[in-house]
Parts: sequence; structure tokens; C-alpha cells
Amino acid sequence: MDPDLIFYGVLGFAWIEFLWEAYLSHRQRRVYATHTHLPAQLTSIMSAETFEKARSYALDKSRFGAVEGIFSQVLSTALMWFLAFKHVWSFSGDFLDKQGYKAEENEILRSIVLTVIFNVFNTIIGLPFSVYSTFVLEEKHGFNKQTVGFFIKDKIKSFIISQAIMIPLLAVVIKIIQEGGDYFFVYLWGFILVFTMFMMVIYPEFIAPLFDKYTPLPEGDLRHKIEELAASIDFPLYKLFVVEGSKRSTHSNAYFYGFFNFKRIVLFDTLLEASEREKLKSDEDKQKEKEEDANQNEEERKKKEEEKTKGCTTDEILAVLGHELGHWKLNHVLKNILISQVHIFLMFALFGYLFKYQPLYTAFGFPQQTPILMGLMIIMQYITAPYNALLNFLMTCLSRRFEFQADEFAQGLGKSKDLKTALVKLQNDNLSFPIFDKLYTAWHHSHPPLLERLEALEDKKQK
Repeated sequence: MDPDLIFYGVLGFAWIEFLWEAYLSHRQRRVYATHTHLPAQLTSIMSAETFEKARSYALDKSRFGAVEGIFSQVLSTALMWFLAFKHVWSFSGDFLDKQGYKAEENEILRSIVLTVIFNVFNTIIGLPFSVYSTFVLEEKHGFNKQTVGFFIKDKIKSFIISQAIMIPLLAVVIKIIQEGGDYFFVYLWGFILVFTMFMMVIYPEFIAPLFDKYTPLPEGDLRHKIEELAASIDFPLYKLFVVEGSKRSTHSNAYFYGFFNFKRIVLFDTLLEASEREKLKSDEDKQKEKEEDANQNEEERKKKEEEKTKGCTTDEILAVLGHELGHWKLNHVLKNILISQVHIFLMFALFGYLFKYQPLYTAFGFPQQTPILMGLMIIMQYITAPYNALLNFLMTCLSRRFEFQADEFAQGLGKSKDLKTALVKLQNDNLSFPIFDKLYTAWHHSHPPLLERLEALEDKKQK
């Protein structure tokens, strides 16, 4: 196949996908812009003031996303058009030669140098958007809780840890491809499977606590009822944590993780009511808070009082956890893992079939070379892009089905009423806009919109 045809085909699909996403976002942005008054059917769910706040927040996020998306697409096009990967590959080789290494004999080291260079580049390029998102957009709408110092430390830790994981992973992947023979993709899939399982254990236990504080949920009514709920469906609850998400944002969430009989449930402190959050504070935290309160102006005090009204009651938290545990009971997590592993195996098999096909490399500036890292990038990211777009859409549809099933499971536990009120509270606390363009939500939303979930719960109740 003509390398030029490959190049323009990849570039063309990238722009088709971008324009499709931009069109969908435009449709949704028009919804935000035109629905300026609270519809009658939503008056029981949210106030006119909350509706306007949610609309403003959604509109700002959409506009920001449009700018970021255009920048990202233009940048990626420029990198492809000017053969940036070829030039950085050559630079990496020259760098290693100057350090006394023979670049042609050290493909793994050369690949690591190139990857680190692009990771630094992407971090620097993405930093202004991250800063704006955190300290302008999220700050404007009352969600940001990060200080500049916290933000900087967070970014540095994140970069160092990601490199510490990525470098040995990349080295092993390339080594397997080099030494694995004709069926290297089978060994590669097996390694990635083991690595994924390993990270599912290691990340929440050792890496996540480097970024956020995890505290055992104190003894009390909430803990007792969560343990009762877990026992009622034979969920092997091992530990129960609260994560101090409030140092980053006022957004709230809950999740579980772990293998076999070592399951952990994690609640964001922002999910809890003010009285429960107070139990988590140490004497030192309370004293510090008093000092901060004394120095706050009227606007800051008002904002803090508003935050105290957020959070869910014990029964509502149990309903939310009933939904999350429904994912476990209905094997949704296992099904997603199996689907992802089949997908990864097929991708590696395709890579095994194509990775020595020279025109692919020629199309991206490597007429006489077949660097493994470049092959991974070209095949896994560009050549399979249409397949990945279709798969993502199908997985989004499946995820929405799973969400309805988990809601139904929680309803079967007798938590329909509390789940409804919890969903409404979370919607309002997170300023989620309740109206969506049908095409936009069908393509993007892995979770059904609130109104659809409430309607489904009501239909099941009547049946």
C-alpha cells in the first residue's frame, strides 16, 4: 500500500472524528445556551437558582473543552505533518551516542528517551489548560479547593510516579516483542494481564495514598449500616475508607476495589453530611479550621456555609452503595475486565500481524527503519482508530445498560426512594445540567442522564 495513502487516511480519519465530536459538542452547547429557564418537569428536582448555576457551569466547561479540543487537534496534526516522531527519534539516537551508548544497539533505551521527551512536552503543553481548568473554571463555580502549592506538588508527584511505572513497563514490552518469536503477542498479552492485576492491587494501596489521605470510617451508625448492607448480599468487605477529596474539589463519589475476599469501599468525604465529616477531623484540623474561619471574609463564610448543606444522609449513602454493590453482584466489573482483555489480545494480535509492514513506518518518516515503539504508536493509536471509536461507542451503550441494572438492584434492596433523592442531591451538588441533546448523550454518556434514571426507577416501582 502507498505510504502516502496510509498517512492521509490516518490524518483524514482523525479530522473526521474531531469534527464529529465538535458537532456533537456544538449541539449540546446549543442546549445549554437556549434552555435558560427551569422547565416545569424539573421544579421538583432543582431550584431555578441551581438550574442557572448548572447551566453556567456546563456552558463554561463546554466552551473551554472546545478551545482545548481545537488546540489538541491542531497540535497532533502538526506533529504528524512535520514528522515530529522521526525527528525526536533521531535526536534520541544522537543523545545516546553522545553519552557513549550505541543507539542502534539500544532500542529499548532509545525508546525510553523518546517517551520521556514527549511526556515532558505533553506535560508542559497541557499545564496552561490544567491551571485554567482548576484555578479559573472550577474556582469560578465553587468547586476548586486546591492551593497553588498543592497543585504543583500534585503535578510533580504524578509525573515522577507515572515515569517510574512507564519506563520499566515499556522496557519489558519491547523486550518481549524482540525475543518472543512469532507468537510474542500471546506472551505480551499475558504480561499485560498480570501487570494490570498487579496495578489494581498496588495503586489503591500504595500509590493513591501518596496523593490523598485515606482514613478508616469511624465507628458509628453509618459504618454499622454499611457493614450490614455488605453482609446482606455476601459482599466480602475487608476495609472501609473515607478519602479526603475535599482538599481537591467539592465533587463527590464512592467506589469499591479489590480481589476475592479483600474488597474495600471508599467514600469521598464530600459525599458525607457535615456532621459525619466533622468526625473525621483531628483536633489539629479543627483548630486550624477555627483560625481560618477567623480570617475569612463574608463571601468565604457564605460559601463555607453552603458547603455544609451538601452531602447525603446515611440512608442515601446506603442507596448509592447499593447501586455500586449491584455492579459487583451482577458481575459488571468482571464482564468489563473480560471485554477489555479480549480487546487487548486482538489489538496485540493485529500488531503482531502488521508491525513489520514497512509502508506503515515509511508513512511516518521511517523509510528504512521499523522501531517497535513507533509501530506500537502507529498501529495501536492510528491504524485502529476507527475500530476504537466504534468499540468506545458500544462500551458506552453497555455501560448505560449496566447502570440501569445497578439502579434496579438497589431498588430491589428497598432503596428506591433514597436512591432517587441521592441522585438528585449529587446532581445538584455537582451542578450537573439535567437536559441533554439525544445524539450527544447517546455517544458520550456512560451513565444515563438523571431524568432517565428517575423515570426507570419509577417504572420499575409501578411494575
